[in-house]
Amino acid sequence: MANNKVVIIGAGSVGATYAYALMQGGQAREIALVDMDPERALGEVMDLQHGVAFTRPVVLKVGTYADCADADIVVVTAGAKQRAGETRLDLTKRNAGIVAGITREIMANKFNGILLMVSNPVDLLTQVAWKVSGLPRRQVIGSGTVLDSARLRSLLAKQCGVDPRNVHAYIIGEHGDSEVAAWTSASIGAVPLLDYCNQCGACASRPNYAKVLDQVKSAAYEIITRKGATFYAVGLAMVQITDAILRDEHRVLPISTVIENYQGIGGVALALPTIVGRGGAERILEIPLNEEELGALRRSAETLKEHMSQIELPGAY
Repeated sequence: MANNKVVIIGAGSVGATYAYALMQGGQAREIALVDMDPERALGEVMDLQHGVAFTRPVVLKVGTYADCADADIVVVTAGAKQRAGETRLDLTKRNAGIVAGITREIMANKFNGILLMVSNPVDLLTQVAWKVSGLPRRQVIGSGTVLDSARLRSLLAKQCGVDPRNVHAYIIGEHGDSEVAAWTSASIGAVPLLDYCNQCGACASRPNYAKVLDQVKSAAYEIITRKGATFYAVGLAMVQITDAILRDEHRVLPISTVIENYQGIGGVALALPTIVGRGGAERILEIPLNEEELGALRRSAETLKEHMSQIELPGAY
């Protein structure tokens, strides 16, 4: 029987913000924060605990890796931060070893739930965690481009004058500079985006889609330059993934998984629209892509493979 228990590895800004958002959502019945600094974790738990009177019942605790034994989801947010001017891929070597060690600790406690990677570069670290854990592909997922896709939807909604919830559009590939906007499959309501733009007439000319994609790509860099880190929106994005799992929603989200064969792409973790439920990544959807988009997706996969080849992966657990 599911416990609806979530263990968060890393009580920094992202981990704590996620715990706060998760507590407000009310789906998790137990949230355990694990951090190399137990006092930091205790401070966060105490602060959150004081708000329990305003939420649905939830047990909050400073956890240890032993809590992973009966957890439904373990979420890894720990790792070195992205510095101003640094790409997510620049973090690869610094964080690969950290994540490999964390994954070994998780698996030493007989974990058999869904392992959700959030630390950057998330696609590469998802592949590291999958390799080290020995878990099935569907059980090791990354936050992928769920946040990037939300940024895209937000920008399009503002430009088109509609609610972001009625914008259906995905960023796919790397969560990073080589990510791809799947314009061909994008729509406003049930109207294909390109047709909607022709019908709308609000813009003097068709929106500059390349510029919109650049804004999505640069969003994190701009926020990091101004405030040092991003954590509010990613915390909310993580809750969407968590809810899809705990509630068995079979929701379509562009999460990262290690791909076997998608349009000739394989042997790499990247983000694609995926049905997410209690079993994790249940099925990857093949969405319409034109030749330019498919070519860009393949280049994104090659970029990730090139960086992955520079990591000496430890053996499976």
